Amino acid sequence: MLRILSWLFAFGFFTGLIALAGVGYFLWTISQDLPDYTVLKDYQPPVTTRVHAADGSLLGEYARERRLFQPIETVPPMVVNAFIAVEDKDFYSHGGLAFDGILRAVRDNIQKKIDGTGGPLVGASTITQQVARNFLLTLDQTWDRKIKEMLLAVRIEQTFSKDKIMELYLNEIFLGLNSYGISAAALNYFDKALYELTIAEAAYIAALPKGPANYHPIRYPKAAIDRRNYVIGRMEAEGYITAEEADAAKQEPLNVFPRTSGSQVYSAEYFAEEVRRRLARIYGEDQLYGGGLSVRTTMDPKLQAYARKALMNGLVRFDESKGYRGPVATIELDDDWGDDLAEIDALSDVPEWRLGVVIELGQNSAVVGLQPGRDVQGDVVSERATGQLPGPEQKWIAKPLSQVLNVGDVIYVEQVPDKEGVYQMRQPPEVQGGLVAMDPRTGRVLALVGGFSFDDSEFNRATQAERQPGSSFKPIVYAAALDNGYTPASVVLDAPLSIKNADGTSYQPDNYSREFYGPQTLRRGIERSRNVMTVRLAQDIGMPLVAEYSRLFGIHDNLPPYLAMSLGAGETTVLRMTAAYATIANGGRKINPTLIDRVQDRYGNTVFKHDERICDGCEVEDWNNQAEPLVIDNREQILDPMTAYQITSMMEGVVQRGTGTRIRSLGRPVAGKTGTTDDYKDAWFVGFTPEMAVGIYIGYDTPRDMGRNATGGELAAPIFRDFMAEAMQGKPPTPFNIPAGMSPIWIDPKTGVKVSGGGDGAIVEAFKPGTGPNLITSVIGVDSEVFVDLEGGSQDFNAGRGGLF
Repeated sequence: MLRILSWLFAFGFFTGLIALAGVGYFLWTISQDLPDYTVLKDYQPPVTTRVHAADGSLLGEYARERRLFQPIETVPPMVVNAFIAVEDKDFYSHGGLAFDGILRAVRDNIQKKIDGTGGPLVGASTITQQVARNFLLTLDQTWDRKIKEMLLAVRIEQTFSKDKIMELYLNEIFLGLNSYGISAAALNYFDKALYELTIAEAAYIAALPKGPANYHPIRYPKAAIDRRNYVIGRMEAEGYITAEEADAAKQEPLNVFPRTSGSQVYSAEYFAEEVRRRLARIYGEDQLYGGGLSVRTTMDPKLQAYARKALMNGLVRFDESKGYRGPVATIELDDDWGDDLAEIDALSDVPEWRLGVVIELGQNSAVVGLQPGRDVQGDVVSERATGQLPGPEQKWIAKPLSQVLNVGDVIYVEQVPDKEGVYQMRQPPEVQGGLVAMDPRTGRVLALVGGFSFDDSEFNRATQAERQPGSSFKPIVYAAALDNGYTPASVVLDAPLSIKNADGTSYQPDNYSREFYGPQTLRRGIERSRNVMTVRLAQDIGMPLVAEYSRLFGIHDNLPPYLAMSLGAGETTVLRMTAAYATIANGGRKINPTLIDRVQDRYGNTVFKHDERICDGCEVEDWNNQAEPLVIDNREQILDPMTAYQITSMMEGVVQRGTGTRIRSLGRPVAGKTGTTDDYKDAWFVGFTPEMAVGIYIGYDTPRDMGRNATGGELAAPIFRDFMAEAMQGKPPTPFNIPAGMSPIWIDPKTGVKVSGGGDGAIVEAFKPGTGPNLITSVIGVDSEVFVDLEGGSQDFNAGRGGLF
């Protein structure tokens, strides 16, 4: 018997050794195919890029996976404890595996096989195992994958600290609503930072890893609350919170309001999209959507709202002058018109307007049913609201409402101010436009609007639309002339001009009024926007010089040297034109417009900044009675500061006496120029004060005649006025400073002749050293010949050859 027992023991022992060797060989074989877990040391998860306005408010977020990296040192202990309590209570004491859990999982999986119930394998994963699975393995439900997961967990525990493992876990897990990591979840579910979460909110986030879709706060609120309360119970059981805290937390509602993506600042969609495009161009799509960049833009939210309002009102004002075009849609009315009306997409970025359907129609009045809203689940709410459309409130509708509307018509309406329940009709304008507001000292774009509605059209008319600037280009021609021997008092002949082209044809420029005015000073030429004078001037100084100035100012990269281009026939953008005027406003320093002040990487290192000025003395470690740091403006001086002042003063005259008199009501120094292209296809106004440069363009996306009165002075200038009235409210008027060395002299603006004592209509003109007013004593016109008597002689101007002086 003893021999048999010895033999059985030996057999069992050797069988066990063989089995153990087999298991060891099996584990060794699997371990040869394990992924390299050391990559976790340098792992950088895709992190959301966040874009902020100049005041720090969130402008937008860009990510394929919405994730904000949170270092473990900054994670509140309560949040960590919530996850430990429900996911891995022994996390800080085990070596990567929970053997009691493994035994239970093996038992349950074997029982499933015996019972034939099937289904996915039961897991017993520690947080370390989840890190191994989420980072290095697939989600396949197989024994091989599970064993690999366990082996990796042990090795990860031997390599990394517990805090590092927890950091990887909390920043990688998917928690629903496209939220990856706990910081993104806190923002997306509760619009809070982690440190602001309550016990109940932290418990709900910790409840989500097992299946975010199963505990969706809107679709399955009861299951979500039950799972959250289970987590709260586990936190109490592990001693992380008291019974009183647990009871109070369980009584709280979910308080989840899913956070929307996209622009987070009202009216900033065009600005945000332009920033997104520029970031993608500089850093690439991968960095933009996963690099965790922190971007500080130049946008002032208040100015952005003013700009959007001014442009919107201007476009609507012009469009309504063209009359009513018809309804947005037509629906059949039944007992509940709300569901059908809710299916029609409204302009989401024009919150002042609502869609309404005509449900009753009188002779000159109507009742409209207003589009119902949707709840957080996306279902149409049951409430139905109506509004009144009195005929007298529809001031832009010429006919009685019964002649323009039908029951079932879907239209836009806007509430009449201070009249509850009373609405006026609206329609999205066909005409479009762009507006740019810029700090002329730095080139920082303070506000940018690219059209009436980004929801309707994402095409940005401020940065993407190439349009002819018309007469708003003329200041560049005049600046080139002033830089090359002319003065504001120099006289140019305004008379018929015919220029032979190389192909035998002739170019005959004409004025807007179809009239000619004889000899005119440069000042009067730009104030009244004389086309023929501008062409003569460009002909005299040479179009290659004009083209070079246009390039220096950043308006065109390569302007064709044709005389017609001096009248603004070369296409450009509102952003470029505004930057050119800003260059004049700041005294001739080259402006590089920017929408981005600074970009930082995920670690807070600055990788881009717009301000490249040199700061002499800023890098010292301590103060030893040295002089204060000196900021050196190293930007290129592309225009003589004296010339910049002269053209600024001439454009002040445009506002005071010329084509831009609608701006005069601002009651402050403003310089600017209108622009209108052939056939009234484009209307411009670009202007500036010492504090701000603003450019505005109005026109159809497919250019067409807007009508005889659709000039820059009539369409664009009022938008400039409305914007600046709000933007500069409360700020004292600031004069344009005359550079030292210039001579202010009273002259007659019609002739450029010096007058004494500042007589009727006389103005002060600033002259550079060595120059002065004209010495004309009389001007006489005889048919096409013009004779100008000078002190000491006379000058003959032949209208056909374009004499200058």
